[in-house]
This record gives sequence, C-alpha cells and structure tokens, in this order.
Amino acid sequence: MSPFQRKMNPNIEILHMITACLASIFMAIAPLCFSGQEGSSLLSKEEARRILLEAKVIQSQRIGKGLTNPWRLTLSSDGLTHDASFQDVDVRTQEAGFAGGGRELNFADSFHFNIAAYELASLLGVDDMVPMSVERAWDGKKGSLSWWVDDVKMDEEERVKRAISPPDSHSWNNQMHRIRVFSQLIYDTDRNVQNILITGDWKLWIIDFTRAFRTLRELPEEEDLLKCERGLFSRLQELNKDAVSRAVGGHLTRWEVEALMARRDLIVKRFQKLIRENGEAKVLY
Repeated sequence: MSPFQRKMNPNIEILHMITACLASIFMAIAPLCFSGQEGSSLLSKEEARRILLEAKVIQSQRIGKGLTNPWRLTLSSDGLTHDASFQDVDVRTQEAGFAGGGRELNFADSFHFNIAAYELASLLGVDDMVPMSVERAWDGKKGSLSWWVDDVKMDEEERVKRAISPPDSHSWNNQMHRIRVFSQLIYDTDRNVQNILITGDWKLWIIDFTRAFRTLRELPEEEDLLKCERGLFSRLQELNKDAVSRAVGGHLTRWEVEALMARRDLIVKRFQKLIRENGEAKVLY
C-alpha cells in the first residue's frame, strides 16, 4: 500500500475499492459496438475474437503505410462484414542497423507483440484504446490479425499538420496520458504520430506494436509521465509477473516479461514520487 493510500479517509478508500471492482466487472462483461461495412452490430469480446479467428477472408489489399507493409483484410461471418489488419513480420536478431547510422542490440520486430499488447491492455483495463488482436494464419503465413478501427477521422500526424484542436482538451490530455503510460510500460520504439488514430468522436486508438517490448529495464522518457488514470495506477501496482505471463502466453519471452515488470516498478515509483511532491489530486485523475 502506498503512502497516499494510508492517509486516505477509510470511507473514501472503501468507495474507491468498490468503484474499481465494479469497473473491472463491467469491462469484463460489457459488449463492444463494432460497426461493420454492412451495418453495425453489438458484439461481445468473445464474438469479436471468434470473427477474427474464424471469419472468411473475402478481400485483401496492402495498406501502403508502415514499415512492415501490412495487409487490410475484409472478413465475413454470419452477415457481418468487417476489416482487420494482418501483419506477419517476425524478425529477431542480435543487432540491427538503421538508416542514419543508428544500431540496436537484441532487435525484434514481431507480430507477436501486437497480440501481447492487446492482452496486456485487457489486463490493465485500457483495451478501449488498443484494437483486439489474435494470432491467425492467412495465405500460408502466420501473423497477427487486428480489428480495424471504425470511423477514423484522421491520425495524429494529419491533426498536427492541419492545426486542428481537440474540442475537449481535458479529455484529450487524459487520453494522451494513458497512451504515454502504456507506451513506456511496453517500451514501444515506434509510437509515432501515424499510428495514433482519432475517430469521429475524438477517441484515440493506438495501433502497430511490432517494435515494442524491448528487454531494456529502463523507461525511454520518464519525464513524459506526469499524470495517470487512477484505475490504471491501481492496476499497475497490482500487476504481477505470473498474471502477465498467463495473459501474453507464448507471445513474449521470459526476458521480455521480466523487463516489462522492471519498467512497471519504475513507473509506479515515478508516480509515487510525483504524488509525494505535488499531491495526489494533481497526479491521479
């Protein structure tokens, strides 16, 4: 238990515990609204997962963006037509060089990380910003198949270029704080403005995690961590190695899981320090 939790009024602490429990139950059972090309359907997560795993692929085309040159597949099942992104990259090498002279040890670029990112996001209750992703074979290749985000208005690159301001800066900033926490937890080296998507209702989604989950036991940009959603902070504190290993299955190595847990510790310490210095109300929302 952290210092600020011990100082809380007992009644308020009990209320927060009840709220957190109810939120976890709701996230586990609440249906998801997915809009298909032939209308919209209210699907549970289990139904959406089944579609990704079993639906027939009726159309395919290259997306034309991204380093891994992914495919956009159209799926059809029981009258519902919906798209998904397929990536089959799976490269691991002791050292890789990049244009401009940069090099990286223990380089990995893998579709497995898309699946691990979604399962971890589900574990932390932030899977409303990470598309569902499963492992599936298509066209003789094994890869990740990720639910296509509907109603995308633009990506963050376009928003910045067009100098468009979010209609609700408070909501926007809170979403960005969640993205920063999650991206640093998984050490996402390719979190760029093209893979932050903005839907028509100004909801943010992050996609493409094939260059995440580095084995470094440090945070890439600790100074960027300024605020954290209260529920996410609680779940980070409760996160344990066994739960992560069960969630990600064989999609992460033992070293990748251990590095993730080390970064979790650093993130928790960072926010505990900010809470001591600035007060809980200015750090948690």
